[in-house]
Amino acid sequence: MGGWSRFVTARPGLSLLLALIVTALAVFAGSGVADRMASGGWQDPDARSTYATKALEREFPASQPNLLLLVDAGAAGVDDPAVAAEARRLTARLTAEEGIAGVGSYWQANAPALRSEDGHQALIAARVEGDEKTTAEVLDRIAPALRGTHGPVRVSLGGPVAVQSEVTSTIQEDLLWAEMIALPVTLVLLVLVFGSAVAAALPLGVGIVAIIGTNAVLRGLTEITEVSVFAQNLTTALGLGLAIDYALFIVRRFREELAAGREPREAVGATLRTAGRTVLFSALTVAVSLSAMLFFPMYFLRSFAYAGVAVVLLAAGAALILLPAALVLLGDRVNSFDLRALWRRGRRGPRAEAGGGEGRGWARTAALVMRRAPVFAVITTAGLLLLGVPFLGVKFGTVDDRQLPATAESHVVQQHIRDGFPGNPAARLLVLAEGPADASAYTAYRSRLSELPGVVRVDGPVGSGPGGAPGQYAYFSVVGEGEAAGQQARELVGEVRGVDADFKTSVTGQAAVLVDGQDAIARGLPWALALVVLATLLLVFLLTGSLLIPLQAVLLNALSLTAMFGAVVWVFQDGNLSGLLSFTSTGDIETTLPVLMFSIAFGLSMDYGVFLISRIKEEYDRTGDHEGAVRTGLARTGGLITAAAVILAVVMVAIGTSRVTNTKMLGLGIALAVLMDAMVVRSLLVPAVMKLTGRATWWAPGPLRRLHDRFGLSEGGEAGAPREPAAGAAEPVGLVEPVEPSGRVPVAP
Repeated sequence: MGGWSRFVTARPGLSLLLALIVTALAVFAGSGVADRMASGGWQDPDARSTYATKALEREFPASQPNLLLLVDAGAAGVDDPAVAAEARRLTARLTAEEGIAGVGSYWQANAPALRSEDGHQALIAARVEGDEKTTAEVLDRIAPALRGTHGPVRVSLGGPVAVQSEVTSTIQEDLLWAEMIALPVTLVLLVLVFGSAVAAALPLGVGIVAIIGTNAVLRGLTEITEVSVFAQNLTTALGLGLAIDYALFIVRRFREELAAGREPREAVGATLRTAGRTVLFSALTVAVSLSAMLFFPMYFLRSFAYAGVAVVLLAAGAALILLPAALVLLGDRVNSFDLRALWRRGRRGPRAEAGGGEGRGWARTAALVMRRAPVFAVITTAGLLLLGVPFLGVKFGTVDDRQLPATAESHVVQQHIRDGFPGNPAARLLVLAEGPADASAYTAYRSRLSELPGVVRVDGPVGSGPGGAPGQYAYFSVVGEGEAAGQQARELVGEVRGVDADFKTSVTGQAAVLVDGQDAIARGLPWALALVVLATLLLVFLLTGSLLIPLQAVLLNALSLTAMFGAVVWVFQDGNLSGLLSFTSTGDIETTLPVLMFSIAFGLSMDYGVFLISRIKEEYDRTGDHEGAVRTGLARTGGLITAAAVILAVVMVAIGTSRVTNTKMLGLGIALAVLMDAMVVRSLLVPAVMKLTGRATWWAPGPLRRLHDRFGLSEGGEAGAPREPAAGAAEPVGLVEPVEPSGRVPVAP
């Protein structure tokens, strides 16, 4: 960091020019990224259910329809001759389309399951062949000619392919809207934080660069792996929010160094050696937390790990490359265009002139908390645990059309099927049979399946031979009781898999996919938690040299997430506030979402923890006063951490305005976690716990102390002791607290 600070201060124009050239190239590199995203990735690719699904798609396309045409005949009814003739014409037209297989309809098979109970609607089902990109292209080609009014009937499109298409387009539209909300609101907040329009514009500019770079990163990743469309929203928000947060800390420290009498180049060097080093360290901790998702096989999670790590490092890079060069060139002009000058002149008293009552407020808060440390520690911990209680009743499920708005076409179609058609097609299990077998073996197997508890009926076998006769492959359809992915259905999966057969069998279906997904999460979770915990312990030890602080960091970070997990279940699973937030509750939470939310929220909590602990340690190293270091550290960073958390929460809430339920859940849930961490854990719980642990907070056994002396990281740098501002130096405003000549933050009696 010292070498980089010397380069950027010696050649700020060259550094800025190179960074801007790279940014311009990223604009072109990131073009068209949205069209290359995928909306799946929820299944374990190595699971037996995934194998069975692909084999059935290949051998029996009609068994796995992913496109449904809901034909509404109105009062005439689906058996009206004119309606039947038009429906057959539509069926023939769909059959003739390239890329379509396994077309079937009520009017062909006269199957009761394809006719609504009131007789006004019926279904045409088909299989769109190919991967997600190919199926999307086929749907875009054929949908305009199929959708709408055709003589006496009206056709609407549903099924997984239609759902995926609407999810992708909705997320793209919502991302643009979120950026339009987040950027201006963030600018207003930055002006309130800094006062100066120039200082406020710098973090926002870094954030915009991060958005551009994020698209380029995602575009590059789509060339080598599948990337979930959900990753675009969240990684864009993460890149924007973290870039602004990192820039906020750097600009704040730079203005503090200017106020202490340093020249601009010297101030940038000191800033990079202190706040810059902490930013780099913080980015590393967030990246480690996100990389834990690589232990899970679903590409929905893995794509977040790839993109998230890259975007976090990109945000840190933008803050450490673009920003220092700009600060050297701006110098004292960073305080120009003070938009709060009139407001400050209207205030009375010395505190207004000092421009920083906030620091005193945070110092008083720290002093109050430490005077009543046991009370604050117990009440805060109990409150956070209480907020997390709803998560004890979590129910896991799979993604379906109900994550879309209730007015979305594919959601409407699927809802009509759920409400108006006999049975529940999603509740069936499909059993793939492989290998040669005679009719008697199939009959015996079907009989054993029928005897299982909870089985309503068993259909099949349908063979791969001519006319559905037995061949190398066959499949059975097992219709069970209860919900498609309920507890009864999940138990039935295990029972079906345990039935003996004279041939190889594989089970798929919504419940089987859920069971396999939960197994994959269970296998990867211990490794992911081990990585996050061990990496956090190691990194915080290298930062502090303490044995106790790393343990505190892990426990308090985990505690800060309880409110998020409790709220997710109470709101999105149980359906509370569904009307206010405009979503449809499915009664469960998608299996991978808690893992994703934990990885992101834990990393962000660690982000703010690093900024607070590093400043406390800097003060403790300088004074040796434990309580004074905690008080001063919170006074110097409390307002800034809160402002950074509010800005990041604004970005996440903007993402949370999405019309897709899972994106809404991610955005609002992470926003809540960030605010709880900054305003409760960092402001109340951390000072209370550090008061209770006293000077033992900084203890480490001799071997670990020597290890830290050799390899440890610190933010002391060359900052030295605080100095009085030089005559005529720009006085920082906003969240920069007044500092006495002793370096101590004044605390009111």
